[in-house]
Amino acid sequence: MDHIVRGVLNFHKNVYPEHKDLFGALATSQNPDVLFITCSDSRIDPNMLTGSHPGDLFICRNAGNVIPPHSNETGSMTASIEYAVAVLGVRHIIVCGHTDCGAITGALDIPALKGLPHVKEWLGHCRSAIEIVRERHDIPTDACLDSKYLNEAIEENVQQQVQHLRTHPVVAAKLATGKIQVHGWVYDIKSGDIRCCGRDSLEFKSFDQYYADHIAKING
Repeated sequence: MDHIVRGVLNFHKNVYPEHKDLFGALATSQNPDVLFITCSDSRIDPNMLTGSHPGDLFICRNAGNVIPPHSNETGSMTASIEYAVAVLGVRHIIVCGHTDCGAITGALDIPALKGLPHVKEWLGHCRSAIEIVRERHDIPTDACLDSKYLNEAIEENVQQQVQHLRTHPVVAAKLATGKIQVHGWVYDIKSGDIRCCGRDSLEFKSFDQYYADHIAKING
């Protein structure tokens, strides 16, 4: 804990005073433009990755950047998505997976998750991605998937979670009226690269290719 305590002391002494006006403005309200859904993995820092600041991102994290399909059973992800879209009025939702994802590694071989009943049940939300990879490579239903399929499964999982978003009524309504955009990302921890897809995409593109219009506007 020493480095955590040291970090808080530095925040109080240096960081907070430097950004005092920002924190003052955020003390009673927030107005994020983006709902950022990503994995709980300690190697992912949404603010560092996007160059954003406090108040810019409404962040939801869980194992495997999972978005359960909408149901009448309330869960933290369902409530957070509803609040971000209906109350905060976010205009973009980013679902960000990453390389070397432990959750998807576990989903490749669910029976091996002995002693982790809650993890096993949670990763059931990744099943469609795993079954697509299995079908694509003619892998028997009773066989686990080899680690060589991990990156493919990670990308497929992001695509499936993006599709799950569409089952949430508040998201479906905003998508139908063009008031919100959904983005799927896979962040490569080693290289720093990001591959992207959209809610109607069947394949991933490089970040520069996917956001070419935005980049051209920025470099204008």
